[in-house]
Amino acid sequence: MTSAWKKEEASSAVILVGNPNVGKSVVFGALTGRYVNVSNYPGTTVEVTRGETRDRGTVYEVIDTPGVYSLLPMSEDERVTRDILMREPGARVLQVCDARNMRRSLMITIQLAEMGVPLLLAVNMADEARNEGVMPRLELLEERLGVEAVPTVAVRKQGTDRLLPLLGRAKPASAAVHYGNRIEAAISRMEELLPREAPLGKRALALMLLCGDESLTSWLAENVPAQRIRDMNAVRNRLTEAVGEDISYRVNQARLAWIDRLLGTMGREDAPPRGLDFAQRFGRLSMDPVYGIPILAAVLFLAYEFVGVFGAGFLVDLLQGKVFDGWIVPAVAWVVDRAFPWPFARDFLVGPYGMVSMALSYAIAIVLPIVGTFFFGFGVLEDSGYLPRLAVMVDRGFKRIGCNGKAVLPLILGLGCDTMATLTTRILETRKERIIITLLLALGVPCSAQLGVILGMLADVGPAASITWFLVLVGVIFLVGYLAAKVIPGDPSDFILEIPPIRWPQPGNLLVKTMARIEWYLREAVPLFIVGTLILFVSDRMGLLPWVQKAAEPLVVRLLDLPPKTAEAFLIGFLRRDYGAAGLFAMAKAGMLTNLQVLVSLVTITLFIPCLANLLVIYKEQGGKVTAYIVLFIFPFAVLVGAAVNFAARELGIHF
Repeated sequence: MTSAWKKEEASSAVILVGNPNVGKSVVFGALTGRYVNVSNYPGTTVEVTRGETRDRGTVYEVIDTPGVYSLLPMSEDERVTRDILMREPGARVLQVCDARNMRRSLMITIQLAEMGVPLLLAVNMADEARNEGVMPRLELLEERLGVEAVPTVAVRKQGTDRLLPLLGRAKPASAAVHYGNRIEAAISRMEELLPREAPLGKRALALMLLCGDESLTSWLAENVPAQRIRDMNAVRNRLTEAVGEDISYRVNQARLAWIDRLLGTMGREDAPPRGLDFAQRFGRLSMDPVYGIPILAAVLFLAYEFVGVFGAGFLVDLLQGKVFDGWIVPAVAWVVDRAFPWPFARDFLVGPYGMVSMALSYAIAIVLPIVGTFFFGFGVLEDSGYLPRLAVMVDRGFKRIGCNGKAVLPLILGLGCDTMATLTTRILETRKERIIITLLLALGVPCSAQLGVILGMLADVGPAASITWFLVLVGVIFLVGYLAAKVIPGDPSDFILEIPPIRWPQPGNLLVKTMARIEWYLREAVPLFIVGTLILFVSDRMGLLPWVQKAAEPLVVRLLDLPPKTAEAFLIGFLRRDYGAAGLFAMAKAGMLTNLQVLVSLVTITLFIPCLANLLVIYKEQGGKVTAYIVLFIFPFAVLVGAAVNFAARELGIHF
């Protein structure tokens, strides 16, 4: 059996490496033109993007690795990036640097130099660095490092056309850090013990082992004799005793000192005269605890108008009323009546639970325009740099629920997809934080498709109901989060987050990102709409739906004051949240729900148990015990909150 760590044939690969938020993915898109293959790295949940590009007849595989701060792995992302470098011998490495923060970028550069990989630097965001007066003199940087450095503005594709030709003659960096006599002696001894055919430079591997990199254990077991492994451990133990402190700390301090000396001798390009910088002022105000609130309110209002009014109103009416109800469904019914004149065939395709009249109508005419507008708006918030500033603004409030401001990012991502957002809770440092945010995602954060349908329904019942729905959800999230923080043991972590600059989103990038997400929706969600409709069709034929409605009547009819048919929406919402919301949308459009019933049903289904896919991910991430607690809490809690809203509104005589 071939070892996973066995050295492979030399490849014509280009590996993109860099810190988070330096524009690696934009450079990837500029090199390849499009995303080709996005998949989880083997044995992990970390996504790696691969594509192809061509230069002068040579075909390169381009690999976009996760953003890292170090190549001594402290996280799964960093381990995956390091492993890709080890398993792609002969690959050229394109490091994407942040021109505004070369100190942090050079921490990666010096480690790549020690690995001995052919290296080229793309010094990205050069325009912003020049405007801020911090652009380094790249000719001096090239001289000190021994590799070429290209200034780029990836979002405008400036300089990216120079990268591929230069990669063809990329060479290892000549720079080297001296770590002191004791560490250097240990490095030399480690290099002697390492196998001759090492997948990376021996100096880099020796430093990783001396710093205690346990992720190399399996590689050592497969490639190094047991006696040599014992000798390596002895070298590290002796060095630890001699140094008297953490070796990795000493190594990092030596690297930072070397980088500071390098930057101190390079100088900077002359900065142009600067006028009023509106973007910087807006960026600061959006993080302010006072001014940030009206900015957030304005963002939410614009999102409501774009997604709720334009997407869920104009586009849905156009597609559902004129395209599906006015043309497609009658045309299919006409064909069926003539080609397959059987009641079963007609009901299966265009009946109350038909594949065309319900499944495709819901998926394409109702949810797709809402999802599309939401994805576009969300892309604007991502690319503008607003979301990290929102995290800073809400940090103080999130500390009350046992988390820090970084926890708002999975919650915001949950507005796209709760399933994927649950996976991103890994950015939170403690198990307590991950459990709290997983619970809140499952409880009170609607996914994009569900949110879009909800906004469409709220647009028809007025701002009072919309504000009430929003306040109930926010209140529930903070109440449950506060109580969970008291019950779940553990302490919150420190708040450290990279803040990108405020910038205008590029239309081309927005279009590519939106289309990729719509493609995901069509591939992943539409089949579930068909499956859900099939379940309803079979249940109706077998007489199960009346039984479900009757069984749910005490809760749905008596406690929530909703029509019995809404039980179908809650039932199928477990298969897919947006499908249940779409069922309520159709009922509201048909005049089957009053304004108060719309509000009660939306509060309940938003807080309802998560969809099947999200539930499976929760089980995978947190285990069966936590998953069971979450489900057992959410189901009765959602019904009780819906009932409380219904009771309070009726007692106060509010019907919206």
